[in-house]
Amino acid sequence: MAEILVLVDHADGEVRKTTGEMLTLARRLGSPAAVFVGSQIDTAREALKKYGAEKVYVLDSSDLTDYLVAPKAEALARLMEQHDVGAVLVPASAEGKEIAGRLAVRTGSGVITDAVDVESGDAGPVTTQAVFAGAFTVRARVTHGTPVIAVKPNAVTPEAVDGAATEEQVTVEVSEVAKAAKVVDTQPRQSSGRPDLSEASVVVSGGRGTAGDFAPIEALADVLGGAVGASRAAVDSGWYPHAYQVGQTGKTVSPQLYLAAGISGAIQHRAGMQTSKTIVAVNKDPEAPIFELVDFGVVGDLHKVLPAVTEQVKARRG
Repeated sequence: MAEILVLVDHADGEVRKTTGEMLTLARRLGSPAAVFVGSQIDTAREALKKYGAEKVYVLDSSDLTDYLVAPKAEALARLMEQHDVGAVLVPASAEGKEIAGRLAVRTGSGVITDAVDVESGDAGPVTTQAVFAGAFTVRARVTHGTPVIAVKPNAVTPEAVDGAATEEQVTVEVSEVAKAAKVVDTQPRQSSGRPDLSEASVVVSGGRGTAGDFAPIEALADVLGGAVGASRAAVDSGWYPHAYQVGQTGKTVSPQLYLAAGISGAIQHRAGMQTSKTIVAVNKDPEAPIFELVDFGVVGDLHKVLPAVTEQVKARRG
């Protein structure tokens, strides 16, 4: 059975939810083999075993961690050369997509980004994507080389299946060309206590209608255990940090519940959240384009509606 390489998405060894999702998808295609880059495998080991990794390739080298994405793409290419690999799954983050592109070029393979589902097919993995700002759903497969697939967060519910997680230390010589851009300093982002926006199952976003007051957005997100997002208009106005922007030029999210408050629903924003499972909008304008997309809509002032919802959630939870 061919190995399905899964690039582990982690922060100092703390395995992110996206890795469990990719390992779950990998089991549909072949034998899941996690690729862990870094020195914190002791922290990650149990999580990788829990979600079914049959093998874990450990690449602990400063040549991979002290530089940008090129060395990681080279390392994955070497693993593809040395093993029978049926596909490579990477997270559809900014870094993951660049790794996917570089890896595909280096190995002469086809690449698919922003996959929301992956299934086994007679001629190789078949993916499902939302394209053209979510206006169409496309099923596609790679026709040349080894499929390289960038998987969006929340594509599938992680399924816990005990794996052997047999570890193999891998040494990779990185070319000097790949080390052209070195990381000279890193600073941890200040924690908000909320889940990561890309991985959250609930996202509450605010737009121009907040008039800069995100307190109702944050309060509702907190009682729902969700993350806070913002439209481009809100970010451009300086009301919320760019790191929380949802949209074509921000982050793409696909939560179970997306609540858009005071957001008109321009195509730029819709491109970043249109694959959400359930969409709810609150807007004073009954003609707002966002209402064409939603499962539930409320015509009203978010500064009145959201606090009422927050109180109801608190009351029902006792």
